[in-house]
Amino acid sequence: MKALFLFALLIPQLALAANGSPDSSFYRSLAEGGMAEVDLGKLASNKAADPSVKDFGAMMVKDHSAANQELKSLAASKNVSLPDGPGVAAQAKKAKLEALSGSTFDKSYLANQIKAHQSTVTLLQTEISSGKDPDAKAFAQKVLPTVQSHLSAAEKIADSLRIKSHQ
Repeated sequence: MKALFLFALLIPQLALAANGSPDSSFYRSLAEGGMAEVDLGKLASNKAADPSVKDFGAMMVKDHSAANQELKSLAASKNVSLPDGPGVAAQAKKAKLEALSGSTFDKSYLANQIKAHQSTVTLLQTEISSGKDPDAKAFAQKVLPTVQSHLSAAEKIADSLRIKSHQ
């Protein structure tokens, strides 16, 4: 009985050792989203019709590449393995965007960016308020203002291009 009790106490520690962090899913979700932002940003900086959308795409590549590198280092220090690339849903969104051109591309890209950044803000706020890993929480606090500024920038560009789908 005593051995069973001790084993029950060890299960959370064993799970933590296997995953590296109590917030492993946060690390993985954020990494997947960040990689998708870089891919879509490259696409937008090459394909967008409006210069402000091109510039926004370039900013996504620059900012998310830097954040992805920092997240990768942090996850490695926690023994958390990250995905190699964006998830299936992000790949499908990219394929849809690749088929578009001109203002149709710009509108779809911006609508996607607004939705993605709203989701990321929620993910970061949830980690800040209820995460268990202090380093993950600190990372979320650090990047939240940048993600919020990306969301604001995407909304301003959408407004200037008279894209109403984000409201």
